[in-house]
Amino acid sequence: MIWVIIPTLNEERALPQTLASVFQQQSHYQIIVVDGGSTDHTQEIVRTHPEIIWLTAPKGRASQMNAGAHDMLSQQHTSKDWLLFLHADTLLPSDAFKQLDQIGIDSSCQAGGFQHQFSGKNWRLRMISWLDNFRCHRSQIIYGDQALFVRVGLFHQLGGFPLQSMLEDVRFCEQLLAHTTPKLLPSSVVTDARKFLQMGVWRSLLRVIMIILHVEYGLPTLTPAFFADVR
Repeated sequence: MIWVIIPTLNEERALPQTLASVFQQQSHYQIIVVDGGSTDHTQEIVRTHPEIIWLTAPKGRASQMNAGAHDMLSQQHTSKDWLLFLHADTLLPSDAFKQLDQIGIDSSCQAGGFQHQFSGKNWRLRMISWLDNFRCHRSQIIYGDQALFVRVGLFHQLGGFPLQSMLEDVRFCEQLLAHTTPKLLPSSVVTDARKFLQMGVWRSLLRVIMIILHVEYGLPTLTPAFFADVR
């Protein structure tokens, strides 16, 4: 069983395509959307799919994803099930769940993610994705926009995502590395490039470089304002 947890906040533009990328999968899954206070039509979009579980939680990806994982405990599950954390603007490859089912029979595989790319053909964004993938192969730290997946039992053993406003995925994976080596699957997820284009590609590249320096060398990250939401 694959539990797909999608944190949302005013994602009416990107969410329909993201859900469609899950609906095309051929496997046994359950979608849990956890909203952080949307004021657009996000809830209405989800309500058109009664099979999706809708939850609310305090704003923040860590808080929202933890709430989805906690709700999953009230459903029928096993500790070997996958939790897959999917950003609301990121599309899964068509064979994503097939790959998870294949590696799921190997009990030594406890966590992982996918390669990353942006939508569109902007060469600067392709460069950012290349840097992200290079960094991931080197550090084995899976970013949130790579559709991080982890076994239910291990996730709850680690206590979920740390409740911090940014880089919760990095902190979680640093803890994860003490227990397992995440597996990076060959297929790529595709993240909607519009937020990076609105933010500015070079500013986005600077953010990626700063995060890499932080992860690799422990240098300070930028201020929270640098990680402000773009809708």
